[in-house]
Amino acid sequence: MQEFKMIAKTFKGLEEVLAGELVELGANNVQLERRAVSFTGDKRLLYMANFFLRTASRVLVPILTFKAKDADEVYENVKAIDWSKYMTLQTGFQIDATVYSETFRHSRYVTYRVKDAIVDWWNEREGKRPNVKLSDPDLFLNVHIANETVTLSLDSSGESLHKRGYRVANTEAPINEALAAGMLLMAGWKGETDFYDPMCGSGTLLIEAALIAQNIAPGIFRKSFAFEKWADFDKDLFEDIYNDDSLERPFAHHIYGSDASFYAVQQALKNIKSAGQQRCIDVKQIRLQEIKREEQKPALIMVNPPYGERLAQDKDVMRLYGDMGTAFKHQFAGSTAWVISSNEDALKCIGLKPSKRIKLLNGELECWFNKYELFAGERKEFVKKSGSSHSGVRRENLSGTYQKPMRNLSRPVDNRRKGDGRDINKRI
Repeated sequence: MQEFKMIAKTFKGLEEVLAGELVELGANNVQLERRAVSFTGDKRLLYMANFFLRTASRVLVPILTFKAKDADEVYENVKAIDWSKYMTLQTGFQIDATVYSETFRHSRYVTYRVKDAIVDWWNEREGKRPNVKLSDPDLFLNVHIANETVTLSLDSSGESLHKRGYRVANTEAPINEALAAGMLLMAGWKGETDFYDPMCGSGTLLIEAALIAQNIAPGIFRKSFAFEKWADFDKDLFEDIYNDDSLERPFAHHIYGSDASFYAVQQALKNIKSAGQQRCIDVKQIRLQEIKREEQKPALIMVNPPYGERLAQDKDVMRLYGDMGTAFKHQFAGSTAWVISSNEDALKCIGLKPSKRIKLLNGELECWFNKYELFAGERKEFVKKSGSSHSGVRRENLSGTYQKPMRNLSRPVDNRRKGDGRDINKRI
C-alpha cells in the first residue's frame, strides 16, 4: 500500500505518549508537533491509528498546505482543489478550524471562507451546491492555521476519539478518557499489579486501566469512524483489523475503585457494565478515612481528586487531600501513587514529597501530575526492593471476561449497532 502523511491530534502534555503509541503501531517518520504528532503510513495504519490509539483526539490526512496572509487567499487556494476527488454533490460536509495566528483572528470566518470555496467550486461546474451538514456529516474537513501556514485535511475520525462510546453515565467534571489513558501510560501501567482509584467518580480511570491491562483497543466501542464514509473505504481491511483480537492479553490482577458518593458509585457501575469490565473491576462506596487493606501488596494508585478551584483555601478540600495522604501512608505502603490536580496548596496537604512532577492540561486547567513512592520502613530498603520484577505473575484465561462485538461491514453504516449492538458481552 502507498504511504502518505497523517497527523494525530492530541491534548497538551500527551504528545510524547502519543508518539510512543504510534511507533508501537509501526508508524514511520514520527515527529512531535504542537498538540499533535505527524507520521507516515498506509491505509491499514490509518485505520489502526483510529482504532488503537488511546491518547489521540483525531487522525487527519493533509491534502493541501500553503501560505496565506488573509481569508481571501485561503479561499483561492481551497477553490483550486479538485473537490470531485473527495466528495460528490450529495456529500454533506462539516468544517472545523483551529487558528494559532496573529494574522487570522477569527476561526469562524476562516470556516466560512473554506465553505464558500467548496460550494463555489461545485456551483461553477454543476450549477448546484453541496450541503453543509452540521449533524452526522458525510465528510469532515479540518483547517489548521499556524501563523501564515494553512493545512487543509480530511478528518478520518469524525467525533473526537476520546469519546470511546462506553460512557453512558456522568458525574460532575469527569476526566477526559484520552487524558486518563495518557496518565496511565505515563505511569507505566501495563496491568502487572492491582490498581486502585479511591476517588473514582464515574469510573474513567478504572475502565481505561482495564482496557490497557488487557490491551483491548479503545475503538472497539465506537459506533463509527469518519473514514467509513470515504469513497475509497476498504471494508474488508477494516473488518480484519476490527475483529482481530490476537493482541489482547489476560489480566491476572484486579482493579478497585471507591468513592464517598453513592451517586458516583452508581454512575461508575453503569459505565463499567457498558464497557464489559465487571469481572475485573470492583467499586464500592467508602470514604477515604475508612479504607482498610488487609493485604498491602504493591499496587498502582491513581487519583483525580476535586481541585477546589473556586475556593483554593477551602478547608474541606485541604482536609480531603490530607486524608488522601494519610490513606496513602497507612493503607498503601509499598505501592506507587499518582495524583493530578491544579491546586498546588491542596497537593502540599498530602504531606508527601513527590518523586516526579509532570505538567498536564485537564480541560482548561493547568495541572501537576505528581508521583509518590509509598515506601514502608527505611527508604534504602525500599530502593533495594524497587527493582523487583512482576514477570512471574500467573496469567489466567480471559475466556468469559470479555468478548468483542463482531461488525458486519457489509451493512450500511447508519444501520450498525442498533438495539443491543453495544453489549460488549455479546457478539452480534
